[in-house]
Amino acid sequence: MVQRADLADIRRNAKRVGAGASSAAAIPRKDLQIVYLPIERLRAFPNNARTHSKKQLKQIARSIERFGFVNPVLISDAGEIVAGHGRVEAAKMLGMCEVPTVRLRNLSPAERRAYVLADNRLAQLAGWDREVLAGELQGLLDVQFDDIELTGFSLETIGVLDDATVEETVAANDRRAAKRVRPAVSRPGDLWLLGPHQLRCGDEPMSCDDVVRHWQRSTGRAARLVGEALTFAEAEASRTGQDAPRGTDGE
Repeated sequence: MVQRADLADIRRNAKRVGAGASSAAAIPRKDLQIVYLPIERLRAFPNNARTHSKKQLKQIARSIERFGFVNPVLISDAGEIVAGHGRVEAAKMLGMCEVPTVRLRNLSPAERRAYVLADNRLAQLAGWDREVLAGELQGLLDVQFDDIELTGFSLETIGVLDDATVEETVAANDRRAAKRVRPAVSRPGDLWLLGPHQLRCGDEPMSCDDVVRHWQRSTGRAARLVGEALTFAEAEASRTGQDAPRGTDGE
């Protein structure tokens, strides 16, 4: 555990060397070559502070399956992973034998340790332009991209079919989930028509219901179930035996 005195030393050392030239200031292009290596030749950094849940590793694996292994693993000359622990574990889940790597020959051992932290932490400090994000998710819906959750955004955050922000949509979905007493209307595999958009229900039917209801309230129109010619309200009455609240369908 880092003690308070240790943190003070770190700050003093950082101020002392902060103005110094880094050994990585000029990186020869030849040092950044992609080489495919067997996974068994790579070893994890023993003090890696970043953790990956099984769910996240599965998401990374799905991304690799769809887009390919397009982000090389950064390693030391000895094959120790500097960045890409999650990608390597996901590759193992997929049964891959080798992965693309880049050796960071220009970094000292201390710089590699620092980069292990920086690679993860600096990404966390970034924000989102909510309007642009909403537009991008909307654009994927417009071109009928078949698996939007590959972006890392769940159905709760895809309720951006109007001008609402991602955070506002998630909060609204959470409030509705807390008050929900009705059974799910949607079923895995259902395809809903939301005007010109299509929504495929995955493993979270309740979340799918939330998106459909949000769209209906926002547009005043009725979502329709492909293959059964039912509106959402009609499907709710048929599948759950409960009458849909007034105003559920916009038409």
